[in-house]
Amino acid sequence: MYRISPIGRKSNFHSREKCLIGLVLVTLCFLCFGGIFLLPDNFGGDRVLRVYKHFQKAGPEIFIPAPPLAAHAPHRSEDPHFIGDRRRLEQKIRDELGDILDEPPAAGEGGGDSGAGKGQAPAPAQAPAPEHQDEREAGGDHQAANPVLAAPVQGEGGGGAAGSQSSHPQASSGQQSVLPLGGGGNDQAPDTLDATMEERRQKVKEMMEHAWHNYKLYAWGKNELRPLSQRAHVGSIFGSYDLGATIVDGLDTLYIMGLEKEYREGRDWIERKFSLDNISAELSVFETNIRFVGGMLTLYAFTGDPLYKEKAQHIADKLLPAFQTPTGIPYALVNTKTGVAKNYGWASGGSSILSEFGTLHLEFAYLSDITGNPLYRERVQTIRQVLKEIEKPKGLYPNFLNPKTGKWGQLHMSLGALGDSYYEYLLKAWLQSGQTDEEAREMYDEAMLAIMDKMVRTSPNGLTYVSDLKFDRLEHKMDHLACFSGGLFALGAATRQNDHTNKYMEVGKGITNTCHESYVRTPTQLGPEAFRFSDAVEARALRSQEKYYILRPETFESYFVLWRLTHDQKYRDWGWEAVLALEKHCRTAHGYCGLRNVYQQEPQKDDVQQSFFLAETLKYLYLLFSDDSVLPLDEWVFNTEAHPLPIKGANAFYRQAPVTLPASNAS
Repeated sequence: MYRISPIGRKSNFHSREKCLIGLVLVTLCFLCFGGIFLLPDNFGGDRVLRVYKHFQKAGPEIFIPAPPLAAHAPHRSEDPHFIGDRRRLEQKIRDELGDILDEPPAAGEGGGDSGAGKGQAPAPAQAPAPEHQDEREAGGDHQAANPVLAAPVQGEGGGGAAGSQSSHPQASSGQQSVLPLGGGGNDQAPDTLDATMEERRQKVKEMMEHAWHNYKLYAWGKNELRPLSQRAHVGSIFGSYDLGATIVDGLDTLYIMGLEKEYREGRDWIERKFSLDNISAELSVFETNIRFVGGMLTLYAFTGDPLYKEKAQHIADKLLPAFQTPTGIPYALVNTKTGVAKNYGWASGGSSILSEFGTLHLEFAYLSDITGNPLYRERVQTIRQVLKEIEKPKGLYPNFLNPKTGKWGQLHMSLGALGDSYYEYLLKAWLQSGQTDEEAREMYDEAMLAIMDKMVRTSPNGLTYVSDLKFDRLEHKMDHLACFSGGLFALGAATRQNDHTNKYMEVGKGITNTCHESYVRTPTQLGPEAFRFSDAVEARALRSQEKYYILRPETFESYFVLWRLTHDQKYRDWGWEAVLALEKHCRTAHGYCGLRNVYQQEPQKDDVQQSFFLAETLKYLYLLFSDDSVLPLDEWVFNTEAHPLPIKGANAFYRQAPVTLPASNAS
C-alpha cells in the first residue's frame, strides 16, 4: 500500500512548476530593485511633500475616530498616538499663522502680577478653584441705592462725554485711540486691587484659556469644539463650513481679559481665512448678525482696526438679500452665495420670528454710522416702523409675523425663546443712541408694561417669573433664555426715572432671584433649559427635554447687570457658585460641555463647547468680578451675544464716520 512519505522526502514538483515559481521570484526581485534604481526620484523632489500637505490641510476629520480607550489604557493626554496627533495639528496651526507665533512676547507678557486694565497679558492662572467653599463676604445682604445712569453729554462725531474721561483718558485723541488690552479699567480701583476679586478674575481667565486652547488644538478654524470627541462640532447652527465661529465670537473676550497672544492668533486667522464669498449654505440671519457682525463691530470699536469694519460690512452685505420682502421684514435664512432666502418651515406658516428680525438694530445702525452708508440703518428702521404701526393684541407682540402679508401668525407671546431679544434691543437702541431714540424707549415701556400686566406672575412662595402666553392662556413656564430679563428690567429702571422705575427694578430683582433658585434647586447647581410653576413645584423642570444645560449665560448676565446697578454682594456670590459648578460638572480635560440632565448627581455631558460660552458666559462672569470702570454701563451697551458696542456721545470709541454717503440701491 502506498504511504505518504515522511517529512524530508524529495519534492514532487514537476519541471514546469519549478519554472513558474522561479519566474515569480525573479519578477519580484526586478520590481524591488527596479523601484529603487530605475524609477524617477520622487522622494528627492517635492511631490510626496505636496501630497502630504494636502492630507495635512484636510485635518483630523478625514480619519475614523479611534475606539474608546479601555479602562486600563493610558489617558489620551499620555497616549503617544494622541500626542503625535496633537503635534501634527499644532504644526498645521503654526503653518497657518506664519511668523505670528514666533514673534517675541510683548514686554511684560506672562510675567508677574498684571491684572485687568494694565495693557499686558497676565500669566495664566493655574491654581484650581477651591471646592464648594462658602466665600460669602461680610455685608452680603447690603443693597446700595438704585443709581440712575445719566444721559451722555452730546458731542460732535461721537466724542467722549465728561464722564468718560476718568475711565478712558487715553481716548481723548479721538478716532485713532485704542481701548487698552485688558478692558481699559482703573487699575487703582478697590475692586481691581481686591485680592479675592483678582483671584476670581484669574480663575475665569484660566477657564477661558482652557476653552480656547483646546478649541485651537482640536477644531481650529471650525465653528465649535466637541471636547469629549476632541474634534470639530459640525452639527452646529453654522454647519461644517470653516467660519471660525468660536474665534470671532470669543475674540473680544480674549481682548477684555488681556490675553494678547491668543487675541493676536484669532485676529490673524480672521485676516487670512475669514470670508463668506464661497459659503454656499443657508445661514441664520439672526445668528450670523449677533455673533459675526456684532463680534467684528466690537473689535473695531476696541481697536480702530479697519480689518474688522471691512469684515463686518462684508458679512452684513451677504445678509441683505434676506430683506427683499414685500414688508421689509427679513427672512430667517439666506444662502450667502446665491442670495436665496427663506423662512423655517415650522414657523407658523412660513412666518419670520420676532426675536430674530427684531434683533438686528444695534449692529446695523452702528454699521451705518461707522461706514457712512445709511443703507443698513434704513433696513432695520423699516422693521421698526412695521412693528410700531401694526396692531398689537392687548399691547403684546406675538412671536411670528408673516413677511409677505405683514400679519401676525400664532398668538404665542414669550420673553424667552422666539421673543426675548426683540425687547432687549428696544431699550438698548435707545441707550446706544445716547438716549435720543425716544421712539425705541417708548416702544420698550409700552411692551414692558403689557408684559408685566399679562405675563409676569408671582408663585405661592413668592417667586417672580415671566410666563409664556398662548392664545390668552398662561403656561406658567419660563425659559432659561428669559433669565436675561432680570437685567433688562433693572437696566430700564436705572436709565430713566419715571412712574415705572420702582416696579421695573422690583421685577428685575425678582426674576433674577427666581433664576438663581432654578440653579440651586438642582444637584448640579446649574439651571435647566426651562422650568415650571404649579401647586406642586416651583422653578423646576418637569419634562425630560427641559432638564438640560448647554452652558447658557442669561442668568449670569442678570447677575452682572444687577451687581453693577446695586452693588449687592449676593450677585457676586451667586456668580462664584456658578463658577464652581461649571468647573465641577462641565469641565473636561479638553474643554467644557453642557449637561443632559441637571437633576442627576453625575450628569452625562453633551460633548459640545458652544461658541457663546466664550462670548457670553465667561465674559459676564469675568466682568462680574471686575471693577465698574471696565466697560462701564454708561459708555457701553452689550448686544444679545454680549459683544459691547459704544454709546454715541458718551464714548470716544464710537468712531463715527465723518461723511454720510447717499443710500445705495444695493439689495
